[in-house]
Amino acid sequence: MKRLGMVARWKPVHLGHAAVLEALGNTADEVWIGLGSSNRYDVRNPFTAEESAEMIRCVVGTDTAVRLIPVPDLGDGPRWRAMVAALFGPLDLFVTANDYVGELMAGTYRVVHPSRLIAPDRRLRLDATAVRRAMAQGEGWRGLVPPVVADYLDARGLVQRFRREFGLETLAQDAPPRVE
Repeated sequence: MKRLGMVARWKPVHLGHAAVLEALGNTADEVWIGLGSSNRYDVRNPFTAEESAEMIRCVVGTDTAVRLIPVPDLGDGPRWRAMVAALFGPLDLFVTANDYVGELMAGTYRVVHPSRLIAPDRRLRLDATAVRRAMAQGEGWRGLVPPVVADYLDARGLVQRFRREFGLETLAQDAPPRVE
């Protein structure tokens, strides 16, 4: 396969993402990775597009031909689809685990779920929300990300920044509703 694309937020890159990135590199000659929500910095997007890009580079190294593309949120699905098609151009395959994104892109590209590309023994059910929750709690997050990503986050103080700016809000999202 010549070229495939995928858009995700990658905030942070975790072990599930690492398996996807490996599968993408093994599937196509060119891998175009969209850095979703590149214009957002909030509790769901606590790392910048540049930080996410660096985490991806840490994981894929120099062996995989990866092109990283900032993809902002527009708040308008059809406009977003048109923007992604213009940014990515022709693709042999578009990969997404997001049902809504899959529906949007199905008219433009052949769409598959990333699990279809990952060897069964490499599949891992993990999402970045769980990783951010562990970061907010201050424990267990290192085992959820590739060691190179943990090193990157530690070296730049990004987990401390996340906990300072978004830790309580992250934990509050999981709290049961208050009854008075």
